[in-house]
Amino acid sequence: MTLSLDTAGPVATLTIDRPAKRNAMSFEMWSALPGLLARVQDDDAVRVLVIRGGENFSAGADISEFATLRKGADGAARYGKAVHNGERAIATLGKPTIAAITGFCIGGGCEIALACDMRLAAADARFGITPAKLGIVYTFTSTKQLVDVVGPAWAKQILFSGEIVDAATALRVGLVNEVHPADALEGRVKQLADTIAARAQVSVRGAKQIVNRITGGQHDEDDAARALCIDAAHSPEYAEGVSAFLEKREPRF
Repeated sequence: MTLSLDTAGPVATLTIDRPAKRNAMSFEMWSALPGLLARVQDDDAVRVLVIRGGENFSAGADISEFATLRKGADGAARYGKAVHNGERAIATLGKPTIAAITGFCIGGGCEIALACDMRLAAADARFGITPAKLGIVYTFTSTKQLVDVVGPAWAKQILFSGEIVDAATALRVGLVNEVHPADALEGRVKQLADTIAARAQVSVRGAKQIVNRITGGQHDEDDAARALCIDAAHSPEYAEGVSAFLEKREPRF
């Protein structure tokens, strides 16, 4: 398999490592994502997940499999289910996720990046979603992820045209959070991951749940949302945060 999962302290890193194919995602790789994400979810020591590539983030799904595993309507449906399950495993992870984007981030690669909570890119990164070049309709779930991030007008332009977008444009339209020189990206990703890992996790995970509820269509506070706030107020992290503030020291979460 050409995905690897490593942990350093509270930060796990999932690396797409198939350089000969520009990190194109095979059916096997898509199918492995739910299990890898479950390992991250179940590891209490892990607070943040970074997803990265190498020279390229990912050039998308492996087109060579379209004539074999993805051949015909039935094959396309089976392949599409694996892609959907992999994307959902990332998007529904209960911990914060950061995509560190280098080189090409195309099609399924962009789908993976959009499933992450935050996207940081190298200045020479390139983005595109190309189903219109293949006679494919992007799924509702993944299209919504794109619309939530860039809005309907840019989502239509990206999907209708299949054009490649540079990092400056991606930043301008909100496709990425930050753009950095290629040699500075890794350092900034580490800094952000470490910062989030050092925050009160009851706050981070509660915020993620509420934001996801809002983008999922919830408009009003309900008992579940209120419970997140109430539980935080009764947590040891809240007590430590207040004590640290009053004592003028860094909190130890």
